[in-house]
Amino acid sequence: MTQPPDRIRRPLRLLSRLSLLTPIALALGGCNMVVLDPAGDIARQQGNLILISTGLMLLIIVPVMAATVLFAWRYRAKNTEAKYDPDWDHSTQLELMIWAAPLLIIICLGALTWLSTHLLDPYRPLARTAPNTPLVKDVKPLEVNVVALDWKWLFIYPEYGIATVNELAAPLDRPIRFRITATSVMNSFYIPALAGQIYAMPGMETKLHAVANEAGEYQGFSANYSGAGFSHMRFRFKALSDGDFGEWVAQTRRGQGALDRPTYLQLERPSENVPAQRYARVDAGLFDAIVNMCVEPGKMCMHDMMRIDAKGGLGLAGIHNTRQIAYDKYGRHGAAPVNRTVVAALCTAPDKPVGGASLLPHDMPPADMTPLTGAGLSAPRRPLVLASAADDARAPSPALSN
Repeated sequence: MTQPPDRIRRPLRLLSRLSLLTPIALALGGCNMVVLDPAGDIARQQGNLILISTGLMLLIIVPVMAATVLFAWRYRAKNTEAKYDPDWDHSTQLELMIWAAPLLIIICLGALTWLSTHLLDPYRPLARTAPNTPLVKDVKPLEVNVVALDWKWLFIYPEYGIATVNELAAPLDRPIRFRITATSVMNSFYIPALAGQIYAMPGMETKLHAVANEAGEYQGFSANYSGAGFSHMRFRFKALSDGDFGEWVAQTRRGQGALDRPTYLQLERPSENVPAQRYARVDAGLFDAIVNMCVEPGKMCMHDMMRIDAKGGLGLAGIHNTRQIAYDKYGRHGAAPVNRTVVAALCTAPDKPVGGASLLPHDMPPADMTPLTGAGLSAPRRPLVLASAADDARAPSPALSN
């Protein structure tokens, strides 16, 4: 069989190689370019920052890549016409070009990054809602409290007294102020169409300001691995007109569910693939209790702990007052109760026996109060004794008898 000439074989080989890239091209064709074509002004500014930074870097990368190919071709072994100068070692003009161009690009990137870091600070309130649209002073931002649970998202609307799970809605062109926390491990709150990601951490509160400019339904998710149910930790974000958002709020308020503290403690337990839920009422102060890790009855809030520390701490008077400080040492927060030995917290000794038997030895003399110090509490009247797990099962603990 006669072989085709080289001028025909070479294009055929090139076409066959390019055909191997067809599946990749088709797969990329289905990608969602939401990061570079978002629905919110903050995300759009961040996308523009990516494009501008990439363009500035390509100003030096593309010439270097082109020069690499050019030099390899020009000084190939078969090109006997290329000038051969083995003793060449320096060119002032070439050195200036090699170092000046990257230096100028670095200066531009540094200035751009510095300005954008401050202007797009997630804690910074918005100055505009869209390009050439400054923020109206009388507009009140929509506050949304965000809680990263295992493995779902809780959204609380304090202005409307409602809450949702794995469903978030906001009106168009109205600033949104997110207050974000977590309950167990660190997570990352991310809605690519709205703004960049920001971490959610237990016992801490982070903030994010954003605005939606285009109506639609977008996806939000956790961008930080947080355990077995991480891949299902997704929610829907709905950007609605003012009328549609008002109707959404009204529908939620017409529901029967109430998010009180016992309900929240049940919701907090790990679960996967949780469908969207709505709560018509929410306990006031629930989010602050979540941040301060004191949703359960009898838990000391972190702000109270810090207030005591600011006043000098408990000192020796707090030797027997450690239970509420050990927030999650003995069991998972929100998990089923387990009988265990704990130390009574911020309590005085009971005057009457508990469960028919006193927890105090009868022959113990009164404690000497002289060496006890502590600005947060007064000294206990008598030393407390640890209650065993069996005592916990038989009788209520005196730890709540403040």
